[in-house]
Amino acid sequence: MKLIFLYGLPGTGKLTIARELAELTGIHLFHNHLTVDLLLSVFEFGSAPFVELREKIWLSVIDEAATKLPAMIFTFNPENSVRQSFVQKSIEAVTSKGGEALFVEVVCDPSELERRMDTPERRNHKKLVSLELFRKLQAEGVFDSPKMPKPHLTLNSTNTSPRESAQMILARFSLPQRAERGAAS
Repeated sequence: MKLIFLYGLPGTGKLTIARELAELTGIHLFHNHLTVDLLLSVFEFGSAPFVELREKIWLSVIDEAATKLPAMIFTFNPENSVRQSFVQKSIEAVTSKGGEALFVEVVCDPSELERRMDTPERRNHKKLVSLELFRKLQAEGVFDSPKMPKPHLTLNSTNTSPRESAQMILARFSLPQRAERGAAS
């Protein structure tokens, strides 16, 4: 299995790019906030049960997908409530079954990131929407861990559309493109 591991700061466009990539390829998308939102309904963010269960769910899905799917897209925001071992365990879950983890870093200019911070889409997933809080967390080094492996590809989403970014991922990793809908077979 190919695990396409998109990561970057909040607001860089990981989910939007991942959705485009899923549409272009038919590859399943596991958006990390589905797990976060589930657990926030019961536990406080960063609490011991939240951290433990979040990692168990993420790793269980990645591990199972590694045996059942040819590829999966995973979106991730490195932040210090995630244990460093999670990244390595994710890699091992895939490589131990003959697959590969492909890391794609998504970045954008700070002014664009700030413009994107508070959107209805971000609010729907209980994502960070406060620019003031984002700046505070960034100054405190919250997004400096866990340390990520060197990316296989870095995308700057400032002036590149999500579709163009997805096409770059598709080309870089030679991913199969979904057949056009309605095309003759």
